[in-house]
Amino acid sequence: MANRDVERVGKKNRGANNNYFYDESSGETHWTSWLIPAIVVANLAVFIAVMFVNDCPKKITGPNKECVARFLGRFSFQPLKENPLFGPSSSTLEKMGALEWRKVVHEHQGWRLLSCMWLHAGIIHLLTNMLSLIFIGIRLEQQFGFIRVGLIYLISGLGGSILSSLFLQESISVGASGALFGLLGAMLSELLTNWTIYANKAAALITLLFIIAINLALGMLPRVDNFAHIGGFLTGFCLGFVLLVRPQYGWEASRTSTSRTKRKYSIYQYVLFVVAVVLLVVGLTVALVMLFKGENGNKHCKWCHYLSCFPTSKWTC
Repeated sequence: MANRDVERVGKKNRGANNNYFYDESSGETHWTSWLIPAIVVANLAVFIAVMFVNDCPKKITGPNKECVARFLGRFSFQPLKENPLFGPSSSTLEKMGALEWRKVVHEHQGWRLLSCMWLHAGIIHLLTNMLSLIFIGIRLEQQFGFIRVGLIYLISGLGGSILSSLFLQESISVGASGALFGLLGAMLSELLTNWTIYANKAAALITLLFIIAINLALGMLPRVDNFAHIGGFLTGFCLGFVLLVRPQYGWEASRTSTSRTKRKYSIYQYVLFVVAVVLLVVGLTVALVMLFKGENGNKHCKWCHYLSCFPTSKWTC
């Protein structure tokens, strides 16, 4: 995950200066961010609980199977040959709620679609995701509040888990990356639907697209669940058009003038809202029906497996 946020700001006096920020007089509420820090703390607490349950020294024996950082006692990590990310065993992750297609579909453990978002494969995985969440999520929560950002985070994570389960049915999956990509997708759609309030639009769009492209490309490496990334991104992209709409530029000023009041939202914002709602509802419904019917997404898309891992001379999938 990228750990940079795009400076998504408007210009107070267009053409008057080069400072980019939202107009403080426009009535926009600036929220105090508490949900994103709370999510970070929750993820850290869950990781500690998972390592407590893992108890590597008790389960690993033999001179060639040393736990990593044994001084941590039962919180020490699995041998690097088993888990190079400094974390627990796969069996522990599965026990604690990792995403596994067989258990979701055949053992009716649908709760794993959400629980896997709070688990991480190791300390490196955890720190990477949490740093990304801090840089991306806090800015969004300050601008749009905890309810909208929280909904995007959770629903995007669910969307990522659903797509992952449809295409990756032979392995387990954990991590908050689907939810994080949902926030990135929401940032992109927010920029597009609120286009009129931004200055330096092209630079903001190109920067954001570059960040998204790099992260999706990295998802094509082995052992990375890029389907969770893609599912989360598409879900968040649709949600941004629904939850992050702002009044168009000039509406607030027109309310205090004697001339005709400008329309609060433009026609294209309404159109994008309706299209996004339809795509979101239909997409999630169809995907859930396919999942619980036991469908394998790879049978309907022969080339889609390349989206998660692209084989090269350096590695195999």
